[in-house]
Amino acid sequence: MKGYRILVLACFLCLFGCGEQVNNKDLLQRSFYQTVWERFDYVTTDVNITKATTYDLTLRISFTDDYPYNDIQMVFTVFDEKGNPYRAKGYKFNLKDEEGHWNVEKVNGCYTYTLPINKQLTISDPGKYQFRLEQKMPITPVVGVKELAVLNN
Repeated sequence: MKGYRILVLACFLCLFGCGEQVNNKDLLQRSFYQTVWERFDYVTTDVNITKATTYDLTLRISFTDDYPYNDIQMVFTVFDEKGNPYRAKGYKFNLKDEEGHWNVEKVNGCYTYTLPINKQLTISDPGKYQFRLEQKMPITPVVGVKELAVLNN
């Protein structure tokens, strides 16, 4: 019975080692605990706009030591209800210094960053919009990304 408890605890820690966080400001959230992030594996969410709205968006993203790069490159795109790009912007965030050391402290097995992605994103026309993140790393799948969320601050 003791071995069973240890196995259950070990599985729990593997699944939730970085401490998955849920926040009512999350517009988009994705966990990669059971998988890796493939090149065309878009992370999306639909947002219904009923009146003119302004967003101050940040990206919260967690990595483990398995992540092989010093930076992460991605594109954040907003599509209108017809599927046309409304706003798109590419990002490159440095995660490690020149010697390859992480720029944030490791907590619960992960390095978690909160990065600005779009201040004052205004959507004036009501409708259904899609927010999409895609990773643009040179070699995929990308290992070591554990979870991400787009937050409205």
